[in-house]
Amino acid sequence: MYGYIKGIIEDIDGERVIIENNGIGYNVFVSSRVMASIGYTGREIKLYTYLSVKEDSMTLFGFLSKDELSLFKMLITVSGIGPKGAMGILGALNPEDLRFAIMSGDVKAISQSPGIGAKTAQKVILELKDKIKPDDFIQIQSQHSEGVTQISNNDIIAEAAMALTSLGYGQTEALRAIKLCDTDSIGTVEELIKAALKKMI
Repeated sequence: MYGYIKGIIEDIDGERVIIENNGIGYNVFVSSRVMASIGYTGREIKLYTYLSVKEDSMTLFGFLSKDELSLFKMLITVSGIGPKGAMGILGALNPEDLRFAIMSGDVKAISQSPGIGAKTAQKVILELKDKIKPDDFIQIQSQHSEGVTQISNNDIIAEAAMALTSLGYGQTEALRAIKLCDTDSIGTVEELIKAALKKMI
């Protein structure tokens, strides 16, 4: 029904903001991470929205990006995860970290979200892992003019991440370090591991 709302922040109260647009004040519920970043009343803001319709209520949820909105829609398809739980996860993890956690099976990272236990975190990973593609987030910053390159061999990424976790690093931490590597001269798992380790120091 609503793609996004753009207007002036009239009020900030707990988990919601009131955005005034053409004389109408919209109650929009946001995650704690979004709440911390929206600033102050009186400023203009644009939030991508999702309208949750139930028998006795209609609730509008807001997100700073289409990416966040897309992840929210994916999260609420998981059995046992409603809009409130999805907002809790997005409040604890930004989109990139959430993708890292799902792809790497990092139950601990997801279960740190309010109201999300280890079993529910496992469901999130199990039901969404096939929907998250490495190309969605493993974009490696290059030092050359092309700007962004990608590791084409996902097997190298997986093996390097596994090796780093065996050394005691968290799965999410390992994938994040791999993402930061310059892959122009990296062609083997060993080289990628060494490069990632330097990023962790």
